[in-house]
Amino acid sequence: MSIVQGLLGLVAFIALAWLVSEDRRRFPWRVAVAGLAFQLVLALLVLRAPFVDTALMGINAAVVGLQEATLEGTTFVFGYLGSETLAAKLKCCSPGPIVAFEILPLVIVISALTAVLTYWGVLPLVVRGFQRVLSKTIGVGGALGLGASANIFVGMVEAPLFIRRHLAALDRSDLFALMTTGMATIAGTMFVVYSRLLEGILEAPSAHLLSASVMSAPAAIMFARIMVPSTAASAAADADHDEPEYGGTMDAVTRGTVLGLRLYVNILAMLLVLVALVALCNKTLGIFPDMAGSALTLERMLGWVMAPVAWLMGIPWSEAGAAGSLLGTKIVLNEYLAYDALAQMPDALSAPSRLVMIYALCGFANFGSLGIMIGGLGRLMPEGRRMEVVTL
Repeated sequence: MSIVQGLLGLVAFIALAWLVSEDRRRFPWRVAVAGLAFQLVLALLVLRAPFVDTALMGINAAVVGLQEATLEGTTFVFGYLGSETLAAKLKCCSPGPIVAFEILPLVIVISALTAVLTYWGVLPLVVRGFQRVLSKTIGVGGALGLGASANIFVGMVEAPLFIRRHLAALDRSDLFALMTTGMATIAGTMFVVYSRLLEGILEAPSAHLLSASVMSAPAAIMFARIMVPSTAASAAADADHDEPEYGGTMDAVTRGTVLGLRLYVNILAMLLVLVALVALCNKTLGIFPDMAGSALTLERMLGWVMAPVAWLMGIPWSEAGAAGSLLGTKIVLNEYLAYDALAQMPDALSAPSRLVMIYALCGFANFGSLGIMIGGLGRLMPEGRRMEVVTL
């Protein structure tokens, strides 16, 4: 990737956000400059600072330990279907993992663990720390800073719960920034699942996923402020988080497990339907003549449309089609299927391109997630349902 290509892409994306801005005359220079500088510093720390690399490798080791612990539970409950070793011996025709029994149970375990860490006060403390960082660097504090920081660790629907009492006080710009941050980051429940999918693609995938989610928060706020400039200071400058009311540690485990089970079933159902719809679409496209020597598929069409975007991200043009297909899959379907496709095509992209795509795919930005977010926020603020912000 050339420096010129990367700078051109950066300018192009910012220019596009400015073109669709509600008020082009009020460009948020301070937020834009601070946001870019913050991301640059984070990138340099991740790539160059030995102590950060050591910390991220430690996080990756913790994630691996969590995966191994979950395997103990899945093996006990599902038998050989949930055991990595036994399943590998029996799956003579399907070398991939059994998603429902080997990968997605992590969602339930992480959900329970998140609830416990919230009850113990650990997660709110970490979120508070990130809120202060955002406040000092790009000047976004208060309820928006707290909600944006929560999005780094929990889902786009769960994060607003941290500022439930302050949602009604958010102006249009702050609400849009909160929603954008939710779409640009991933939840802790899926963080471990994607790490499992990307094993073997690159070293320490969980470290890169965590870095991508952290770096996406200031980037999302920057673009949101460009598109919907703020008209007032962030609401509730000293906003406190709203802690879920748990009766104890076991109550947190129980309620977190139930929430994780709902998410588990929802993900299974969505994956089943989306994969089936893609297959149906490809079968329908199969009635048309071949193009460029190959059958017409949804993945190829998405690759053609998104190839220029992939090139602006720094992907060589020879690999832009494959990268564009992954970007299109993420936006139209979801990032799980995009990461799974990336894991199945390691030879189509070079090592630097794979790294770029891991960062580019790390977010909940897709049509399905948009509906989930609107529904979740609508339940949290039924008196206003100020969802006109999504008409952008």
